Amino acid sequence: MTIRLGLAGTGRIGTSHAEILKALPDVAAVVVTDTDTERARTTATKLGVEFAPDIDALLDSGIGGLVITTATDSHPELITRAVDRGIPVFCEKPVAADIEGTLEVIRHIEGSPIPVQIGFQRRFDAGYRAARAAVASGELGWLHSLRATTLDPAPPPAEYIPRSGGLFRDCGVHDFDIIRWVTGREVTEVFVLGANRGERFFVDAGDVDTAAVAMRMDDGALATVSLGRYNGAGYDVRLEVLGSKGNAIVGLDDRAPLRSVEPDYPASAYPAYPGFMDRFRHAYAEELAIFLDVARGRIENPCSPTDAVEAFYIAEACELSRQERRPVAVDEVRH
Repeated sequence: MTIRLGLAGTGRIGTSHAEILKALPDVAAVVVTDTDTERARTTATKLGVEFAPDIDALLDSGIGGLVITTATDSHPELITRAVDRGIPVFCEKPVAADIEGTLEVIRHIEGSPIPVQIGFQRRFDAGYRAARAAVASGELGWLHSLRATTLDPAPPPAEYIPRSGGLFRDCGVHDFDIIRWVTGREVTEVFVLGANRGERFFVDAGDVDTAAVAMRMDDGALATVSLGRYNGAGYDVRLEVLGSKGNAIVGLDDRAPLRSVEPDYPASAYPAYPGFMDRFRHAYAEELAIFLDVARGRIENPCSPTDAVEAFYIAEACELSRQERRPVAVDEVRH
C-alpha cells in the first residue's frame, strides 16, 4: 500500500527530506508547502513533487503522514493540528522551543493512537547503533567516561538563531539524546561554561557560540560534550564511549576533520564533512523510511515526544547552568 506524504518547510533540510521521500518505493506522492510560498513552489517544480499554497491546503490534500521541517516555534501547532486530523507526524527536533511548550504538546496528544515520531537521526546511524550494541553486550565493561562533540564549521544564518532555542536545545540536544540512547542511562547533573568568540548576533539572541558541558550519569559515569559554531576544519561529530574493558568510538573515519601534527602520521586523503546533511545522509534516509512503517502501524514509534523530552530536560538544565554559573540537577527543570 502506497502513501501520500506532506512536508511543511522547504529550507535546506526540508528539501533534502523531500528528495529522500520521493525516492522511497512506497510513497505515492509528496506534497510540499512553506510560509515562503514561492520557495515551496520552486522546490516542488525542481523536485517534481506537488505544491500546496498553505498548511490548510496541505492537510486537506489526502496525505497519510506529515513531515515537519519548519522553524522550531511552529512545531507545536503543526503537530497538534495534524494529530487532531488523524495524520501521523514526523517532526524534526525539538517538539517546541521550551519545556512547557513540549509538555503542552505531549498533554494534547496523550491517549491518541496517532503516532508522532521526533527526528533524532543519530539513532539511525550505523556507528551509533554499533556503539549501543557494544554497551548492551557488556563487551566494554562498566563505563567510566563519555566524550561527545558537535562542532559546526560555520554558524547558521543570523535570522535563524533567535528562533532556534539556543545552542543546547538546537545543537547539543542531539548529543544529550544519543548519550542516553547509547548507554541506556540518564543524566542527573550538568555544569556548563559558555563563550562568545564570533558574531554579535549570538549575544543579541541571548545565546552562545561555544560551550563545554560536564555531566554526571545516574550510574556515576562522567560525560563531556563540546559544542561550537566555528570549527573551521569541518563538521566534527563524534562520541567516545570508554569502559573498563574497552571502548567504542563513533565518527572517527577518514572524513573526520582531525589533523595530527605527529611526525610521519599520514594525513587523510578525503575531504572533511562540510555539514550535517553529508555526515548523516544515510541516517536521515533510514529514519524517514522507518517513519513510513510507523505511520502505517507496522512498527512501534522509535522516538516519541515522551521519549525525546528527556533530552530537552538536559538542554534546559544546561541553559540554566550557563546563566547561573552553577551545577544544576536535571530534576530542577522537570515540571
